[in-house]
Amino acid sequence: MKKRCSLITAFIVLFSSLITTAQNFNENNDRWSKGWTNFSPNKTDYPEAEEKLPNIITNHTYLRNDIVYLMSGDVYVTNGASLTIQEGTIIRCDHENPANLIVTKGAKLIAVGSKAYPIVFTSNKGPKSRNNGDWGGISIAGSGKVNTVSGNGLMTGNFKPQFSIYGGNQLDEETTILSHVRIEFAGNSNKRNEESNGLSLYGIGSSSIIDNIMVSYSGQDSFNFHGGKNNMQNLISLKAQDDDYQISEGFKGNLNNVIAIRHPYVTSPKGSYAIEIDGYNKDLGYIRPSAVTDITITNATLVNLSDKTNYQHTTAAIFATNSALTYIHNSKISGFSDVVKFDKSYTSFPLIQKAFMMDNSFFNIHGEGVSVANHTIKKSALDILKYNRFTKSFVSVKELFNDPQSNVNPRFQLKKSLNTYMVMQ
Repeated sequence: MKKRCSLITAFIVLFSSLITTAQNFNENNDRWSKGWTNFSPNKTDYPEAEEKLPNIITNHTYLRNDIVYLMSGDVYVTNGASLTIQEGTIIRCDHENPANLIVTKGAKLIAVGSKAYPIVFTSNKGPKSRNNGDWGGISIAGSGKVNTVSGNGLMTGNFKPQFSIYGGNQLDEETTILSHVRIEFAGNSNKRNEESNGLSLYGIGSSSIIDNIMVSYSGQDSFNFHGGKNNMQNLISLKAQDDDYQISEGFKGNLNNVIAIRHPYVTSPKGSYAIEIDGYNKDLGYIRPSAVTDITITNATLVNLSDKTNYQHTTAAIFATNSALTYIHNSKISGFSDVVKFDKSYTSFPLIQKAFMMDNSFFNIHGEGVSVANHTIKKSALDILKYNRFTKSFVSVKELFNDPQSNVNPRFQLKKSLNTYMVMQ
């Protein structure tokens, strides 16, 4: 009798835990995104720039919020210098000579804004005339672990080679502290063979702090991680042309509270995804298979703003390549063709099972759910979506969420209770 009571008690505790988890998921508290974000930056009238930044910064430099700065061309922080930016500072970024901020290996970028006074990097064009890719972006080189044969690499963007090296063995280094920062209209590639992304982090160590970052209207990727190890939180990508989050070269870490908002008609010619996870760089090789990219993503909201008139233009939400490892937890995926697409490196169902897991999540898609290059495992591949809730048929974004297209603060809480949706079994 005692044993039976214990089993009943254990069941009640487990059931209560599942209900609590579902309730928390459906609320998906988004208060962290209020106050410092801007979902309509093309309408914002920023003050004109007053002072131009030098193109080489070799000494510790402090940017004050009572001055609006112009960044033009490539601006390198070198020689172990720190560039510190006061909360509320605005940096206008040149579109004619596209601006790039390059923090070289050994140097530091300290940009700590606040909810009331975020730091803003934005186009120097006027309101209503700004476009994706007006300027380059921010690239930061660290000395953390990178899964390449040499253990390092060169930043993309055709920057000066002596300032482009990243990677090393300083796993816990502090290269940057970024908090409450907006990066708007970056991702320019017009004058370069290789693109710049909104925020590119290369070999970042675990002591760096990256939280409350919003990248809006990037002409390339919003966030781009090459190797390193770090736990980041409160990241927003708004209407990027390429990937929202591109993660590669053995990056290891956790991303918590992640938002990607995509437009069904906006994509790059090679295809764009909310998350693209690459196990290693084919051109640079890898140290060992166990060092491939391994990422855990929790509390993600990945939304393509599609409806029944345009959903056919969308791709998968997640693209996994070159044996990358991915775990998605407590997340929402909506408006895409599939949850995840796998390239040909995933040659069997056991490999896919080992490489990808998703639980306690919800999806609303118009395809089958899983796309695989190896069609012999197509049927069994759907098993990786077990125990997640989903819509029986595709639902338009406005029907599914509360106020998803707000220009002030979009809300992606489900209109219906999570328990009204089906469970994949």
